[in-house]
Amino acid sequence: MAPDEGARVSRDHDGDDRESRGEDNREKPKGPSDSEQKRTFFSNRYFQAGVAVLALGAVGAGVVWWLDARKYENTDDAFVDAHIVRLSPQVAGKVTQIHVTDNQLVHKGDPLLDIDAADFDAKLVQAKAQQVQAETQLLQNEASEKGAEAQAENAQRDLERYRLLQRTSPQAVAQQQLDQAVANERNTKAQLAAARAQIANAQAQIGVAKAAVDATQLNVGYTRIVAPIDGHIAQRTVATGNYVSPGQSLMAIVPLDLWVTANFKETQLARMRAGEPVTVTVDGCAGREIDGHVDSIQRGAGQAFGILPPENATGNYVKVVQRVPVKIVLDNIPQDCPLGPGMSVVPSVKVR
Repeated sequence: MAPDEGARVSRDHDGDDRESRGEDNREKPKGPSDSEQKRTFFSNRYFQAGVAVLALGAVGAGVVWWLDARKYENTDDAFVDAHIVRLSPQVAGKVTQIHVTDNQLVHKGDPLLDIDAADFDAKLVQAKAQQVQAETQLLQNEASEKGAEAQAENAQRDLERYRLLQRTSPQAVAQQQLDQAVANERNTKAQLAAARAQIANAQAQIGVAKAAVDATQLNVGYTRIVAPIDGHIAQRTVATGNYVSPGQSLMAIVPLDLWVTANFKETQLARMRAGEPVTVTVDGCAGREIDGHVDSIQRGAGQAFGILPPENATGNYVKVVQRVPVKIVLDNIPQDCPLGPGMSVVPSVKVR
């Protein structure tokens, strides 16, 4: 075998070995690097167009949100308010019975508690007896007045007859008889005037007796305290057996008529007007929203009505944005939400 042929066979054999081992002498093409791929992705015009659309959408959404948000004024410095009725007795005495419990719903006229009325009942009986006595005395005086009036009329007629006889026949009437008739006429007139004075006095006594009866009846009525309005009992501090005095605080009634007092900044009032709709979010009702409307705006900031109003005429002055109370009436108070004075709310007023 020739040398050349042997070398070719050897190379062929080596090539077959490399092929059998899966070796590939061909060079693999080189792909783009990671940085080149990122640059290609971000420079893609579709990606850039998508980013531009998203940016325009975000700007548009921001503008729409701002245009809508500027129509509302809200504050977290707001709370539920009401005219709480505090009950006190008008007479002194021992509490004999309490008809209500804490937080109970009551209606106008419902009994709340009773005070011992025995003393007042006795005084009422006495006052009525004095009234009957005064009325009886009046009847007696009226009878006396009638008798005195009859005597005065007789004396007047006798005097007129004596005077007529004296004019027609002076010898028929002695001067002594005429003087006696004049005196009798004057005396009967005085008795009639006294009788009428006694009648006036008896009538006055009847008036005093009636006033005493009325006052005692009022005191008897005051021994039962009733609910003056519809509402819920709160802060009951009295118990059966307590001795109470006029003016002592016994309990309070929270009325059903509630509203919201919201302290807005004075800079928020420029476009706020009465009647504008309000959405009130109540913290104590799991964030429930209640519809309402602006009822009125107080004329003056809250600090002007304090015990010690600020005096800014002396010294250095720093301007501070003041808060102004705004009354918001609730249109539909939910029955299952325990709303009461002092509870926090967040009102949002839709202004023009």
